[in-house]
Amino acid sequence: MALTGSTMLSLGTEAPDFQLPDVVSGETISLSTFTDKKALLVMFICRHCPFVKHVQSELAQLGKDYLQTDLGIVAISANDVENFADDAPDLLKKMATELDFKFAFCYDETQETAKSYTAACTPDFFLFDDRRKLFYRGQLDDSRPSNGKPVTGKDLRSAIDSVLAGKSFTEEQKPSIGCNIKWKPGSEPDYFG
Repeated sequence: MALTGSTMLSLGTEAPDFQLPDVVSGETISLSTFTDKKALLVMFICRHCPFVKHVQSELAQLGKDYLQTDLGIVAISANDVENFADDAPDLLKKMATELDFKFAFCYDETQETAKSYTAACTPDFFLFDDRRKLFYRGQLDDSRPSNGKPVTGKDLRSAIDSVLAGKSFTEEQKPSIGCNIKWKPGSEPDYFG
């Protein structure tokens, strides 16, 4: 497991479009799926990462807490399933079902969506405003496996509440930390070097 932090993409960056299959419904999800939403949260997660496992119940709770709001949510897994079979679409579907995710969970087989977002780790969070400009990127909260801090989602929730209220967000944005995305051999993105 290589410990990796968010790339901290520039705030104001426009959300890249994507067309990915939802592992649960089979529907194709894209930016246009969320046109009626005031904000959009894009989460890069996977099934096997201990950092995601540590926060997965909070991610499920986020989906429930913001279900009846103007926030669209999509989770994406981009890991190479040939070398990390635990992140195969059928097992992602099982994860989504067991945790009762209330948001689409997509599989990025080509890894192009992850690259377009400069996703680096799992979990990695990108929150966009009503113009689909990057409003927040960074950590869920200060909790990490074995650091003893409770999982609250406070950093991300504060940003979500601000964007939904039309307020600016002035709090420090700290990078998310987690396992590196498992890139297919030879296709590692160049934004690390």
